[in-house]
Amino acid sequence: MDIKDQVAIHEAMEQQTISITKAGVKATLNARTSILAAANPVGGRYDKTKPLKQNIQLSAPIMSRFDLFFVLVDECNEVTDYAIARRIVDLHARNKESVERTYSVDDMQRYLMFARQFKPKITKESQDFMVEEYRHLRQRDTSGGTTSSWRITVRQLESMIRLSESMARLHCQDEVQPKHVKEAFRLLNKSIIRVEQPVINFDEEDDEPISMEDEDKSQEKMETDTPAEDKEKDTQEEAAVPKKKAGMHMSFEDYRQTSNLLVLYMRQEEEKEEEGFEGVRKSALINWYLKEMESEIESEAELLELKTKVEKIIERLILKDHIIIELSQTGLKKRKKDDEGEEVTTEEDTLLVVHPNYTVEV
Repeated sequence: MDIKDQVAIHEAMEQQTISITKAGVKATLNARTSILAAANPVGGRYDKTKPLKQNIQLSAPIMSRFDLFFVLVDECNEVTDYAIARRIVDLHARNKESVERTYSVDDMQRYLMFARQFKPKITKESQDFMVEEYRHLRQRDTSGGTTSSWRITVRQLESMIRLSESMARLHCQDEVQPKHVKEAFRLLNKSIIRVEQPVINFDEEDDEPISMEDEDKSQEKMETDTPAEDKEKDTQEEAAVPKKKAGMHMSFEDYRQTSNLLVLYMRQEEEKEEEGFEGVRKSALINWYLKEMESEIESEAELLELKTKVEKIIERLILKDHIIIELSQTGLKKRKKDDEGEEVTTEEDTLLVVHPNYTVEV
């Protein structure tokens, strides 16, 4: 959202006014109404690893003024996709005949006009229940495991009060009962977007697509007639090939903590500015991390596993997250001249630098 649009909607939600300047005339209009807004995520796809405000680029003060947020993620589901496609086709084929309505538009308008006449009051029991639910929201906000879209403040308590009163109006009652507060808490709890951090699978990122040459070779093997002895040899060779090991997984929270630890160490080394300091070597960064974690290592197998994991983390920070920049001056020249390029790249000890625009999220 543009800055001008954010300023306009901020004024409407905070002061309940809209300022219009046209032909030298400035007018301030009242805007005492409910706001229903819709937004598309940045890039057209919702990123579950980022909070809601980064997906839609809205500031925290504006987001805190909305009572409810709902994220609609377009995920591939065979049953859901079939139902949606069937519904759209029916609408185009039969138009209004396929729409079954329990209540007409006039009935809904009369019901809403009647419900607005009620001015419900909050009972003592509902007040105590509301305070208790707000306390639960605040306590859960401080716990880890998931990231909330915004901090739980008094504005969320005011939202709960407004939603409870609205639930009482919908039921055409003069008092706000605990069941209304419970439903308001459920809606507020669902709309406080808590993005479950996904599990990172490093092995899936290393999988490369099959080349065209391999496909051609496999097709040639299928097309040519091979004797029975050769087939038996092929089956024995395939059986002798070891299966892949279990995938290396890591929770996003552990990945973020480890990456922050590596980045903070690199920043500290860069700020020293000693003479002859050219940067942090990849091997030095790995050795420093292993030394920091030596108290948690009990066997050689755990040491090798932790070393492989930190190498995968650094590789992901370089190639996917673009948080670390890899500087290799001599390595690139060697790759072009040397026939065995893979051995050269694995033996290179490159320099690593943190991206200057990256800020550590604590």
